[in-house]
Amino acid sequence: MGFLDALPLTVMDWLRGLLGQGLPAWGVELVVGLIKVVLILVVAILPVIVLTWLERKVLARGQDRFGPNLAGPYGLVVAFADAIKILTKEDIIPQAADRQVFRFAPALVLIPTLLVFTVVPMGRGMIAADLNVGILFAVAIGSLAVIAIIAATWSSGNKYSLLSMFRSVAQLVSYELPMAFSVLTVVLVSGGLSTVRIVEAQVIPFALVMPIAAVTYFLASLAEANRSPFDLLLGESEIVAGHNLEYSGMRFAMFYIGEYAHIFVIGALTTTLFLGGYQGPILPGYMWFLIKTMAVVYVVLWIRCTWPRMRIDQLLDFSWKLLVPLNLANLMLVALVFKLAGTGLLGSLLSLVVNVGLLVAVGTFLVRRARSSTSRRTRALVLGEV
Repeated sequence: MGFLDALPLTVMDWLRGLLGQGLPAWGVELVVGLIKVVLILVVAILPVIVLTWLERKVLARGQDRFGPNLAGPYGLVVAFADAIKILTKEDIIPQAADRQVFRFAPALVLIPTLLVFTVVPMGRGMIAADLNVGILFAVAIGSLAVIAIIAATWSSGNKYSLLSMFRSVAQLVSYELPMAFSVLTVVLVSGGLSTVRIVEAQVIPFALVMPIAAVTYFLASLAEANRSPFDLLLGESEIVAGHNLEYSGMRFAMFYIGEYAHIFVIGALTTTLFLGGYQGPILPGYMWFLIKTMAVVYVVLWIRCTWPRMRIDQLLDFSWKLLVPLNLANLMLVALVFKLAGTGLLGSLLSLVVNVGLLVAVGTFLVRRARSSTSRRTRALVLGEV
């Protein structure tokens, strides 16, 4: 399996040697860089085609129906049918729109999602750019979604879209903070911001060592991607369908592609930060990375057909009143544990114990508070009837 694990690097080294026979050093690096860009585009766009079919099949299974089964065997070409449908739709720009910003906004949604893949290690040595601040780069690039949403709604000139934008920005800003705390916990334990270093530091996956940070990061990622149960912003039952209301044709498709590419980013970053990345026995590293990533993606799809959509007040309260204080406390306790016990097996076990204890304490407090609130409402009802 060592040969298979090193196969992509061996192929790249062979290609460098082949190109070096006729090109100068800068020409070789230019061609290799272009190949990496193409590979990143393939890795980012190909899952969109797969996830379009997979999500419909998962939802159909959860709702006891067939799902896609006519366009090709098992409905496998339904994504290509969707592409043809979208590409043949008319591209309409509202008369009152800011045309330049309106055209550019969909790309601003899609491009940051693609850039995140440059710092994701998909196997041993399989990373486009091993930045020493890789995870900081990924978080910063992901936050550009706020600017994209503001640009898309403001430039369209639609007041209903503008209302949706205010809710979108409130949600994205609210869930950036707990996500930052969970990532900071990982950085604290691994001792670096490089995504490769974070993966190599996980002798025991951080999801087992710090489950609070892992679950928080996953939930915050769902909110960032507008996925259920945090899909209030794009819910058809709400005020309007969201910031993409005035878009059609290929520009609407870019929002669509960005959403599904973001699902794969959730799986890739969750795998990198909390599931040990490409590390695993027997199979090559890139196979382990793909298996773990697709497992996380399946959970994202499964949640959509099981959890109901949250109200906007519940959505914001969940972040500011629960996730933020919980992760701030978790960050301080984990820092104390690893400072006293080190980053070995003892520190990992103590961190798990602290996480479980904190969850039990918070759960007990919430249950007692809910019972007290229920009792007050019941007494008020009885006294009102009397």
